Amino acid sequence: MDHDITAGSPMRMGAHFDGEGVNFAVFSAHAQKMELCLFDPAGQREVSRLSLPERTGDIWHGYVAGLKPGAVYGYRAHGAYAPDQGHRFNPHKLLLDPYTRELAGRWVNDSATLGYDAAAPTGDLSFDQRDSAPFVAKSVVSDPSTFAPITHPLRRAWDETLIYETHVKGATQQHPQVADALRGSYEGLASDAVIEHLHKLGITAIELLPVHAFLNDAFLLEKGLVNYWGYNTVGFFAPEPRYFGPQGLAGFRTMVRRFHDAGIEVLLDVVYNHTAEGDHRGPTLSFRGLDNASYYRLLSGQPRYYVNDTGTGNTVNLSNPYVLRMVMDSLRFWVECMGIDGFRFDLATTLAREDHGFDPHGGFLDALRQDPTLAGVKMIAEPWDIGPGGYRLGQFPPKFGEWNDAYRDTVRRFWKGDTHSAQELGARLLGSAGEFDRGGRRAWSSVNFLAAHDGFTLADVTRYNQRHNMANLEDNQDGHNANYSDNCGIEGPSDDPAIEARRQRRQRNMLATLFLSQGTPMVLAGDEFGNSQGGNNNAYCQDNETAWLDWDAADRQMIDFVAELSAFRARHPALRQSRFLHAAQRPADGLPDVVWSDFEGHPLNWRDPGLSSLCVTFRCSAEAATQVAHDDTVFVIFNRAETPADVSVPAPPARRQWRHGIDSAGQVAAGAAVTEDRIAVAGPSVMALVLVPEDAPL
Repeated sequence: MDHDITAGSPMRMGAHFDGEGVNFAVFSAHAQKMELCLFDPAGQREVSRLSLPERTGDIWHGYVAGLKPGAVYGYRAHGAYAPDQGHRFNPHKLLLDPYTRELAGRWVNDSATLGYDAAAPTGDLSFDQRDSAPFVAKSVVSDPSTFAPITHPLRRAWDETLIYETHVKGATQQHPQVADALRGSYEGLASDAVIEHLHKLGITAIELLPVHAFLNDAFLLEKGLVNYWGYNTVGFFAPEPRYFGPQGLAGFRTMVRRFHDAGIEVLLDVVYNHTAEGDHRGPTLSFRGLDNASYYRLLSGQPRYYVNDTGTGNTVNLSNPYVLRMVMDSLRFWVECMGIDGFRFDLATTLAREDHGFDPHGGFLDALRQDPTLAGVKMIAEPWDIGPGGYRLGQFPPKFGEWNDAYRDTVRRFWKGDTHSAQELGARLLGSAGEFDRGGRRAWSSVNFLAAHDGFTLADVTRYNQRHNMANLEDNQDGHNANYSDNCGIEGPSDDPAIEARRQRRQRNMLATLFLSQGTPMVLAGDEFGNSQGGNNNAYCQDNETAWLDWDAADRQMIDFVAELSAFRARHPALRQSRFLHAAQRPADGLPDVVWSDFEGHPLNWRDPGLSSLCVTFRCSAEAATQVAHDDTVFVIFNRAETPADVSVPAPPARRQWRHGIDSAGQVAAGAAVTEDRIAVAGPSVMALVLVPEDAPL
């Protein structure tokens, strides 16, 4: 089939239909020739091969008149195949357009996708001449109307944010109230049943595990497994097709719209730190074949090999301006055209690395902070990678929230009974000010969580001392070692009522701690009803009942308790302050914004090596007290002992009284007045009292 191609424009990257034809533009600094390959609508047969006629700087471009949306295409890049010099051009390999928004077909695990002959003695230094086109997904020219801009974001305030981390498929695959045709899909996730559940929990933001187009790792496929979590991106603009429902690609925008109509923000877990092409032995699918030396960080003096700060084989080179542009364009696309409200950046330390190492003022973070499109969206960093000096908790710019694994570990250790953990808990309850209170950052910067997709679920923290990852077929060597878990008497499921009661109480205590802490709480989907993964703390390859939420086994009382905690937190601004609390005196009444005490009402002795229980009084800071309709005071008791405790209650001011708010033991009803200066607190448990006017209605 004959197609004419003219110069076109380098201004917009990707393929764009203008009503009369399609403009193509792709980056490569080191290619010697770039070919556009057009395929039949099924993506099976190459019908035309056209050399892009112009190169403006490092942008290759061309315009094909008469071409319509839906056209299927790919690229072949010509240049040096010299791995020892960092170049891996191989025109026999069809390459995905990094800017494609839609995919045709799928990837097949075949050695023809390798740029080299895997059987050759020289390994990746050899050259493979087989055509990879039959085994790879192709790019598609999109209809501009499919991605019309969305102009009404939610922009919920950070101090009212409650995040729910979940997997698109896993959340609904076994949900009895989601229609079969919608289970595992974007539309299914935003179904009435799921939204009703999220509303009950008071969720304001749903955070999705990766939905950028990804593929299954070859080593998993060879073992009969798949990449379930999705941290293996190959297309930063294309929604992952495996989650398409009846509406196909349009279902993604339908999902976002329904969540927005329900007042729920949509956050994406994004993986810009590495790609699915892996290390020097991996396939040539897109970036490697377009310009390996530009898209990836290569080892100094050994450019055959990749910098591996991510632990996945390669590291994306955000120091290159065109690679940086691609990531920024991707973020803007998901905000402007897909309605996304924020991002959680996987291995964010990698994204902030320059040649000299981690830099909070590096190019990528600076670009994020100055971008007007991204100014109002939420940014969350996973503040670590496996590179040198990779752990950077609290060191990201003020715009960012950060996953606080120190919070997770401390709360687990405290309720497990570890020595000296009470002192650390005190810091975590105040938003980890030691890490975050600098440079104008706010207390919401600490994203507090008890469990996340990576690790034990909350239920499994109370059921297993050791990981049980045998199903991953890695000899149980994968996953975290430091889980700070406690099986409460027996490993795994138990029919002993005493053990089950102990586990339930500990989960309730940990959940209460989460909702009564300063910072931004995040709940792992299923933790609100005791979901278990059978002790698998690395279910990244388990696309089955292990990782899918088991709604039929949900603990309804636990759901009610989490809903109670969420509503309590929402009612009390003292628990979700933007300002850090440092026991500063408030000018209006001279009272400190936070007070620590023991069970006798005396100042807490932080140096007591046996400290295991504590009380804290939260008051609105001086700044916050002027911004809320009423001052707010919450008194929280953490009793870690197995036995009940007799606790002294602070004397209330004139014409005010304490009332019960939260009791994780479930023994005292919310709203009940405290009539004595001492109260009985079950052990172990968490109790919260609130200060109200004496004549306040119950």
